[in-house]
Amino acid sequence: MFSPTDTIVAIATPSGRGGIGVVRISGPGSTDIARAILATPHALRPRYATHTFVRPASEPATPVDTPGAAPREPRRDVAGTRREVEPGRQLSAPGECPLRPIIDVAHPAASEKFVAAQDSPAGPDAPGVSRGSSPASSIDEVVATFFPAPHSYTTEDVIEISAHGSPAVLREIVRAAIGAGARLAEPGEFTFRAYLGGRIDLVQAEAVGDLVDAVTPLQARVAFDQLEGTLTRAIAALDALLFDLVAKLEASIDFPDEGYHFVDAPAVVATLRTTRGGVDRLLDGARLGRVIREGRQIAIVGKSNVGKSSLFNWLIGAERAIVTDIPGTTRDLLRETIDFDGVRVSLVDTAGIRDVHDEIEREGVARAHQVHGVADLVLVMLDASLPLEADDEEVLARTAKVPRVVIVNKVDLPRAWTGGQRVDVPVEISLKTGDGLSALRDAIRRALEFTEPRVEEPVVTNIRHEGLLRDAGESINRALSGLDAMGERLNEELVLADLAAARRAFEEVVGKRTSEDVLRAIFERFCIGK
Repeated sequence: MFSPTDTIVAIATPSGRGGIGVVRISGPGSTDIARAILATPHALRPRYATHTFVRPASEPATPVDTPGAAPREPRRDVAGTRREVEPGRQLSAPGECPLRPIIDVAHPAASEKFVAAQDSPAGPDAPGVSRGSSPASSIDEVVATFFPAPHSYTTEDVIEISAHGSPAVLREIVRAAIGAGARLAEPGEFTFRAYLGGRIDLVQAEAVGDLVDAVTPLQARVAFDQLEGTLTRAIAALDALLFDLVAKLEASIDFPDEGYHFVDAPAVVATLRTTRGGVDRLLDGARLGRVIREGRQIAIVGKSNVGKSSLFNWLIGAERAIVTDIPGTTRDLLRETIDFDGVRVSLVDTAGIRDVHDEIEREGVARAHQVHGVADLVLVMLDASLPLEADDEEVLARTAKVPRVVIVNKVDLPRAWTGGQRVDVPVEISLKTGDGLSALRDAIRRALEFTEPRVEEPVVTNIRHEGLLRDAGESINRALSGLDAMGERLNEELVLADLAAARRAFEEVVGKRTSEDVLRAIFERFCIGK
């Protein structure tokens, strides 16, 4: 898939303009490339921020300071004034400013004013300080940081260049690095190298992608817990139980003549039941974990003018949908993603269900019917001020077998019917007065079956992990069934076969044994630069 021997480069910050953008270079040639494109007069000091300039790779490299070398002649400006550039100044002490401008060394007073200005409210642009200009043909003024192997994100030599956040500037820096010998990184290649280097396992690598994609604080928290190794440690503890049991069973096989068993059948059963219990606990939280990671889709349905768009606007906290007294205002599906008490929810407002002749509105109604089958939860809206009509009955019939919350709106108006008529226990609200909205939020939370997990509790959020853990549990169950059939007579070979299958599943979760196709599928969903 990826070549781990190339030196790669990519923009590591999101697309678009910003105050700062970061270009990351990783690989065995990182320092050579940095020397080719950076105007620093000396090698980058590890883990120090160095102020410098980026130039196109075609320009000659600035000579690197070497011990015993003669001092370089200071630069001269057009007027002949001697000026010394300090683009390689190191951030060597807390609070020291690395972004030193050019200092006029021919006028010590000016230099003294500059140093004083660094600590004054006026800043480095105070009167009397001469800043000069950047080296010719520079792409940008930057701060470069060198992270030597193996103490870097990828476990390789890494150079991170913090520049101004113009996409054009960042692309030019990448182009300069490519001109100096780097290759544009593939999606997820930096994290893939961290995985290959043993800095993180596969669960943690997937957590990096989840953390980048997180929409809600809860998603970010759970992803960070996995990145910190909570799930990895839980699986490692279960695998350690099986590893110890396998060692004892294999020892019994290795010494058949002595007739000595290093472990008896009851002890094997006890260990396997403990391991299966741990797997079951992880799987019990898998549904909640997938709700957190993947989010849920909620559709609002009902006939025209029951308040669907008003509810949509209330849930998203903005006037997104047009609300009028004219039937059929919403003709297509309106979608918004919201944070609903920590769950990422894709909220869908649908066209009113009614018999229509307008072709566009008819298509909107058809799409409203389609969304019933794919939504995780349907909010069925009824109007308390009007008798139940055929359109209401149709909506109730179509949603009878899907998870739903029935909402009776406009309870502030005179009632035309009561909630007990052919309707499961509804939530009564008034979007005009706000009555019942707190109860509605609680009802939606219950319908989503969501409870926030404890901090640092291992949570299975990934369907790949869930499937492999189920495989491990099935292998352990087969071993237990075989032991029940054996009674007191222990057949180590049969038990070992099932335990080996369970351990393979554990190893696939964390990536100790994973096919290239799986790795490609995981890392290709990452953004370039991560």
